[in-house]
Amino acid sequence: MKKMIKVLIYAIIVLLVLVLGYVCFMIVTDYKPEPIEKVNIENNREKTVKLNKEYTLTTFNIGYAGMDKNVDFFMDGGKMSRAISEEAVKANLNGIENIMKDKNSDFYFLQEIDKKASRSFNVNEVESVNNNFKDYSTSFAKNFDVKWVPLPITHPHGRVLSGIMTLSKYSFNSADRYDLPGKESYFRQLGDLDRCMLVNREKLENGKEFVLINVHLSAFDKGGKVRKVQLAFIKKFVLEEYNKGNYVILGGDFNNQLPGTDAFNFKTTEGLPDWIQKLPEDFTPKGFSIYSDKFTPSNRTVEKPYVDGENLKSVIDGFLVSDNIKVKSIKGKDYNFEYSDHNPTTLTFELK
Repeated sequence: MKKMIKVLIYAIIVLLVLVLGYVCFMIVTDYKPEPIEKVNIENNREKTVKLNKEYTLTTFNIGYAGMDKNVDFFMDGGKMSRAISEEAVKANLNGIENIMKDKNSDFYFLQEIDKKASRSFNVNEVESVNNNFKDYSTSFAKNFDVKWVPLPITHPHGRVLSGIMTLSKYSFNSADRYDLPGKESYFRQLGDLDRCMLVNREKLENGKEFVLINVHLSAFDKGGKVRKVQLAFIKKFVLEEYNKGNYVILGGDFNNQLPGTDAFNFKTTEGLPDWIQKLPEDFTPKGFSIYSDKFTPSNRTVEKPYVDGENLKSVIDGFLVSDNIKVKSIKGKDYNFEYSDHNPTTLTFELK
């Protein structure tokens, strides 16, 4: 009996040392971004954006090329924490890139694109996009840089270096990462995303700027409290740009149901998960409008693999656009979540 007690005590001590060691490691290696950081513009183009000319912009959360139709996710009630295999990631990424090539948009906002992550079997997705879209200037801002996410215990999410990426057939004068306020509790934040905006600018012939803002807002924050802080920051930011006379498009994954949309307009056997909130009615700034395709789901729940008519689908991806930009159309396309848990949405517009 004494021997068993000693073994138990030693086991508890070893466990405590491991846990404390891990926490110290996470604190020391924690990514602490500055409020504003310069971002490299790769392969910057020479063409410039013109007034009164039609352009297209597609936003697409690619789900790190691991969230295909056969996958569920532990944070949403499922069990899986990683893609099925390296081969699946490469196949999904190829499918995503083919969708982008088929759309041939002038600009792309991508979210959840990995540079090096256990969940995507260390496939460098940023490098792949850079190699396969050489007619585009590209900018990448990291929003998830954690040395080791330990959950779920039996098959952890692991190392993650990931972020958001903007592509353009046209030149950019600058690219900056703006850290978004609103954080989770200290220890949870150590293993969570550091949300940000990727802001690209181009000077126009009339002396104003065309400002493109790529965002991926928080999810899983209880009651949407973090998202509300982020939205307040965004609202102030875009208004300041608009008041300068600049042309502003902010788009991406809002992780909120967008105005005029209803998840239950799409056939489902599931209820509304806690993380899906409605975008606050008072968010839309004066001089701006929100655009989304109300008839095409942009996201599916991942409590289980995708089954059409069962998983709850919603519209959480779209754009906030200043009124000095004429929106000609907004159109999503349903790919049945073949390669990602999101569908792309495309905005057609011109600067007035």
